[in-house]
Amino acid sequence: MAAARSALASAGRAANEAVSFVVFMLLDALEVLLCLVYKVADYVAEGAWRPCYCSSSAVAAPGKIVVAERGGSKVVSMLSSTKLLLEDISDTLYTRPSLLASAAGSSPPSFSRRRENARTSASATTLTVHSAIVQILRGKAGAGDDEHKPYPSPRWSDCHCANCNPADADRLFVHVEGPHDGGATEEDVLFIHGFISSSGFWTETVLPHVSREARARRRLFAVDLLGFGRSPKPADSLYTLREHVEMIERSVIERYKVGPFHIVAHSLGSILALALAVKYPAAVKSITLVAPPYFPVPKGEMGTQYVLRAVAPRRVWPAIAFGASVACWYEHLGRTVSIVLCKHHRLWELAFRVFTLYRVRTYLMDGFFCHTHIASWHTLHNIICGSAGKIDKCLETVRDQLTCGVTIYHGDDDELLPVGCSYAVQSKIPRANVKVIDGKDHVTIVVQRQRELARELEEIWDTKR
Repeated sequence: MAAARSALASAGRAANEAVSFVVFMLLDALEVLLCLVYKVADYVAEGAWRPCYCSSSAVAAPGKIVVAERGGSKVVSMLSSTKLLLEDISDTLYTRPSLLASAAGSSPPSFSRRRENARTSASATTLTVHSAIVQILRGKAGAGDDEHKPYPSPRWSDCHCANCNPADADRLFVHVEGPHDGGATEEDVLFIHGFISSSGFWTETVLPHVSREARARRRLFAVDLLGFGRSPKPADSLYTLREHVEMIERSVIERYKVGPFHIVAHSLGSILALALAVKYPAAVKSITLVAPPYFPVPKGEMGTQYVLRAVAPRRVWPAIAFGASVACWYEHLGRTVSIVLCKHHRLWELAFRVFTLYRVRTYLMDGFFCHTHIASWHTLHNIICGSAGKIDKCLETVRDQLTCGVTIYHGDDDELLPVGCSYAVQSKIPRANVKVIDGKDHVTIVVQRQRELARELEEIWDTKR
């Protein structure tokens, strides 16, 4: 019987691989076609050809881009007004080999090698970088010309409603709850959502179940991350870890004069939570991570590419892996999905409510729909894939320099990020407490146990350390 089950499982895996190979070969061909379609569409709608990451084009811009040293890192400075660390940009944005190339065993040139070539072959005022990055940096610096006009925001393919394009473009949308009597608080709690989500992931689940006693001592903050929900979605942003963290600082920590605080984060938000904890080691009182996307990189592997393959294995089953693979590997197919769903999100939301006779709350749909492709594409690559190596340093800092408690929740049915991700975090931070919840997946780890999670979080917050 066991042998039969093993044979059946092997046959299923083989079938999955065979079907996946055919499907993703077709998607590779479709991506090439969509690249041409969007070049024409962008030119017609915006009056300029727009470079994309699926090409291998690079631009040397003497006098426009300069490289400077800052804290031992190379910094790109565009017209002295825009600075970006080279290490902030993930090479997975523009080095994603086709399935055929991967099967043939070819490997993309590493970003570190490209960066080293730029150092050795370029002068102090010239750097060769991908043309799409140059285009965005020129837009940031206000250096648009007839050939390189800055991106309009929102773009023609984005939603133009006021909810998706807030008037205040300098700060994130922040949901704040404090004591009902307006009294002073002792500490704060910051909730950070995951990829393609919004503050509603917390405000519609956990926050309503936080007790009156816990609220009497704390302010609760839930943010919409840069590019998502009701927060700004600038078309000239590269959505790097640095940009996300700085926006949280400006919109929450500095604006509301946050003192000692706890952090609760889901999925991608866990990376931002660790980065914030490292930046504010004396202020962080506890860290709670839910399904953190941490993949230790084996020696000899290129970290960003390894994480890309781990998160998006290019398989048609399970369905969530197929969705992640399409989002990670196909820039133009992802943009098509955003046009169909996100640009017309109000229509989809209305149709869903009518279809369900207004019986189903749609906060998960709202979070999924309210983003732009440029935001999701860059965040996915520069935060999740680009975190390879960086998250190790954050974990080591939390382990060695912080004394706060670390708690990790993970569902044992999570098909997107396996439970091993959480145990890998524990291997870096031995004091971390990993709690595996039976029968829960990447989303239901929160949305189907919000009452229990609220009680558990209060116990974490009340723990004296």
